[in-house]
Amino acid sequence: MTLADIETAARAAGLFVSGACATLPEDGVDAQGVALLSPDEPRFWDIFTASPEGRDGARDPVDCWSRRVIGGIAADLGLRAAFPFGGPPWMPFPRWARRTGRCHESPVKIMVHDVAGLFISFRGALLLPFAPAPDPRPSPCDTCVDKPCLTACPVGALTAKGYDVPACHAYLDTLQPATDCLAGCLVRRACPVGQGRRPEAQSVHHMRYFHR
Repeated sequence: MTLADIETAARAAGLFVSGACATLPEDGVDAQGVALLSPDEPRFWDIFTASPEGRDGARDPVDCWSRRVIGGIAADLGLRAAFPFGGPPWMPFPRWARRTGRCHESPVKIMVHDVAGLFISFRGALLLPFAPAPDPRPSPCDTCVDKPCLTACPVGALTAKGYDVPACHAYLDTLQPATDCLAGCLVRRACPVGQGRRPEAQSVHHMRYFHR
């Protein structure tokens, strides 16, 4: 079983391997490596909305979908799954993401991915009986001349100084549902790498859970 096998299974489910790395003792998992699984956008959303979880109106449907689908992939491959939700304790997904060499700090201090840009997210991971070889890739921000993320926030809540969460939520309180930032964070949408990846309906869903 190889990373290529995992990639094939992930793609069939609407996901992709967004990075892999060796684990370390401080990670607190009994595995030599980990493969991170992210939504293969834009097709992920159609796959999810056609699923039982996407139709039944249950709470946290994307998390429920992730447990079922990634748990199924793990079982089929003889592996174990880990998830970024359901804690505490919390699995060290941010640390794993940085260790893959494919996730970097953006000019606005949040994580950016070489393929998904500022829309990077992790639905789960597979714990591996081997340590994947490093696959570091340059940050897309290194060649981004205009850096539109720095000026995209209409209230300056997400800038080079970091993320002012209370200011963000205060502004979102003034908006109608599914409009402006509630149709998807303008900073994330400004990233040239991620543009065209995430359907608006998916962003609206996530923003509804972020700002309840």
